[in-house]
Amino acid sequence: MVTNVGEKYLKMNIHILGICGTFMGGLAQILVEKGYRVSGSDHQFYPPMSDQLDLLGVEMIKGYGANDLPEADLYVIGNVLSRGNESVEYILNNKLSYISGPQMLGEIIKDKIVIAVSGTHGKTSTSFMLCQIFLHEKVDIGYLVGGVSQSFDSSARLGSSEFFIIEADEYDSAFFDKRSKFIHYHPDTFIINNIEFDHADIFSDLDDIYKQFHHAVRTVPANGNVLIHKNDNNAKKLLDMGCWAKKHELGREDTISFHKSSILFKGEEFDLNVLPFLGTHNHQNAIMAIYAAYLHGIHPRKSYEALLQFKGVKRRFEIIYQDENKVIIDDFAHHPTAILTTINAAKDFSGKEKILGIIELGSNTMSSGYHGEELFKSAEGLDKVLWLNLSKEIDQENVYNAIEPLLDELKKILDQYNVILIMSNKDSKKITEPIIEQIAH
Repeated sequence: MVTNVGEKYLKMNIHILGICGTFMGGLAQILVEKGYRVSGSDHQFYPPMSDQLDLLGVEMIKGYGANDLPEADLYVIGNVLSRGNESVEYILNNKLSYISGPQMLGEIIKDKIVIAVSGTHGKTSTSFMLCQIFLHEKVDIGYLVGGVSQSFDSSARLGSSEFFIIEADEYDSAFFDKRSKFIHYHPDTFIINNIEFDHADIFSDLDDIYKQFHHAVRTVPANGNVLIHKNDNNAKKLLDMGCWAKKHELGREDTISFHKSSILFKGEEFDLNVLPFLGTHNHQNAIMAIYAAYLHGIHPRKSYEALLQFKGVKRRFEIIYQDENKVIIDDFAHHPTAILTTINAAKDFSGKEKILGIIELGSNTMSSGYHGEELFKSAEGLDKVLWLNLSKEIDQENVYNAIEPLLDELKKILDQYNVILIMSNKDSKKITEPIIEQIAH
């Protein structure tokens, strides 16, 4: 395994296995900008990442057959690959140089001022908000964010300034490195939006998650910053385990807080109602981004002005269809807390209109039944909800184990609802496209 990918490795050939994921595709963008020659393999290539890779001139190879694996100086192996994969076995048998994506990114950004955005919810939105703020102030920041925003041409870039913003995921790095991705980033400012149990496929309980988050907290220097919300008891418990950087609890009078429908900072108020996004969770993301930018020299007034122009993040309360009778909203929510806050935002948006929810149990944690009744209770604010669970049978009303019967039921009741809210962390087009087609006909 390679442990140093500094300047001496420039101009070498790098091949990325699992290149079409948002993280690895973003890493490809940064590697090309830095001067590497990049190719990549994946099972399938699909927009928008395939379009971005094509524009970069990245050679894309479909599948992981050992005979199709090109010669390279270094192989970057994504966490979707495991032992038994032909390409992985070939690399190991021939003692070829390999590295995880997070470790490689960590090497590239080690001389930057790194702002890492972590947490169970809100990482993508908060990261893009921070990018919006810095770019609005003409700071040519680098970034890698695991999503797509209408405000940006791509989800990653190297940038020329000293700042780098990274969406810091707690998922594991690779089959040979089970530490969380954010362990490799060594942030100067570490944002912890919130901590709840998720990723039941790699974590056994909340203590497992605490352990990984605390490993990351340990890497923040004493002159760095750790940011949490003051009402997040899980995050407070984490910092009670030990924190050697400057601690900032947002919501305290000496930091930044909500005041009725405004953001309050040192006597100044900024109206939340005119920001171009809905929901308490998005307002919390906004004050986290505003305060992190303040710690790096941008006044909250400037940050607020930047966020007035923010165009949002795809699949984060994204209105994908609207006519005089119907509105369809697509959201990534896949956890009881996220489902509840998204529903509250939909109710604020829709007023007295009836809301039909379609929720896919797409994550390993949801489909495993870990959340129990809490999951179903989180959707009680909807007028009606249909659940899609493709992994196993669940004895619960309105749960469908195939898409066809769910769509059949939808056809019968669609006319009764004005707002359709789809929540899934999988490909939601299998649901949204038939709905839009039915409305059109």
